[in-house]
Amino acid sequence: MTPSRQILTVAQMQAAEQVLIDAGTSVDELMQIAGKGAADWVWRVAAERPVTVLCGPGNNGGDGYVIAETLRRRGLTVHVVAPIEPKTSAAKHARQAYVGKVAQSGGDAHGHVLVDCLFGSGLTRALSPEHLLLLRDLAARHHMLIAVDLPSGVESDSGALLNDRLPEYDLTIALGAWKFAHWVLPARARLGELKLVPIGVESVKGAALAIGRPSVEPPALDAHKYRRGLCSIVAGRMPGAAQLASEAAMRAGAGYVKLHSPHSHATAPAGLVVDDAPLSEALADRRIDAMLVGPGLGRGGEGEQCLKAVLAQERPTVIDADALVLLTPGMLREAGTYIATPHDGELETLCRSFSVVASGRQKRAQALAQTSGMVILAKGPDTFVAAPDGRLAVAPPAPSWLSTAGTGDVLAGIAVSRLTTGADPFVAACEAVWLHGEAARQVGPAFTADDLARAVSGAIAAAL
Repeated sequence: MTPSRQILTVAQMQAAEQVLIDAGTSVDELMQIAGKGAADWVWRVAAERPVTVLCGPGNNGGDGYVIAETLRRRGLTVHVVAPIEPKTSAAKHARQAYVGKVAQSGGDAHGHVLVDCLFGSGLTRALSPEHLLLLRDLAARHHMLIAVDLPSGVESDSGALLNDRLPEYDLTIALGAWKFAHWVLPARARLGELKLVPIGVESVKGAALAIGRPSVEPPALDAHKYRRGLCSIVAGRMPGAAQLASEAAMRAGAGYVKLHSPHSHATAPAGLVVDDAPLSEALADRRIDAMLVGPGLGRGGEGEQCLKAVLAQERPTVIDADALVLLTPGMLREAGTYIATPHDGELETLCRSFSVVASGRQKRAQALAQTSGMVILAKGPDTFVAAPDGRLAVAPPAPSWLSTAGTGDVLAGIAVSRLTTGADPFVAACEAVWLHGEAARQVGPAFTADDLARAVSGAIAAAL
């Protein structure tokens, strides 16, 4: 993992900074690197217009003083508001180095840009009424709002908003590494554009991953359909969902997609091979590299028997939709490789089935992955991918138009296709999440699941 894609908790970030300090970089030097890097972004946004910097008592406030002095030296009009004197040694040094007046209250401070350095990451309690009022008042008197590291009033590790009616920001400048609040709701919705200022932090063991553009390779020159991988998608009593998944899978990298459907398949997409043989006969094909079961499966006895038959094959398998409701721990084979793709309701059901007690999509996904041995792709407004070995990935924001029926079937189809190509299940799940979001971005607003499935080709092209 490259340092620019890792997501750190507050404790991990503090430990990473301590590594730099132990290697000889002082806290003051780190503050200069971070502050000057953030000042570069503020400089671009300000475009020679006045800037107000709101500084707090800690090192986030120290970053603010560095930003203010850097901008002042470049000729900008800078106002600094600091309701509390610096308390840390590095922040005191940064305050002393700032050549300019410091106001204790907002007064009549106004301008084009407000830079929030009141409190950054590490805050776990709500802002006091006085500080919240000051922040809101200054925000109302400036055209653009920039948060340094995180907006004041946001909890770093959870993304929770610690106060009501916090301002919405145009830009958030992360320092050193991404934090969870940069990627998860509700904080994510208020951060605006995100930029990262490196300070020398190296890869941290156990860090979460920000899902980025995958490295999709074109087929080899001597490739054929079976070498690229054969995936089998098992339909149930409602075959439309499996057909959607099949169309997405056809476009996401697999060389051969076969839909097993004992029921009507009149609307199957052109080019899709549909097998209506008995399930036991279809599963006997040893060329199958990966399987998908669940979309439109049904929750009755027929669906349960189908799920058991698929899982008994001990092939890499994506488990989705109705199959997640029917799944019990005894159905999983130790040798199997599984990706489960639950939404919140299905995730809750799985946690009950596997006796997992945790709260929140992230914690539930991680606990369920460790207990079940499955890779958990917990989909929703913010999506997490958790592996049994502790790996965790967080998806970037995806278009909210994905909140329509059938888009989950498309995601499952992409996932099984990537699994079919031979990708590690965790990697395949992360690739599927990115391709799903990219397809949604390409197709535009107000799309249907059919539109999304067809757009997977464009997403793959974007990843090449």
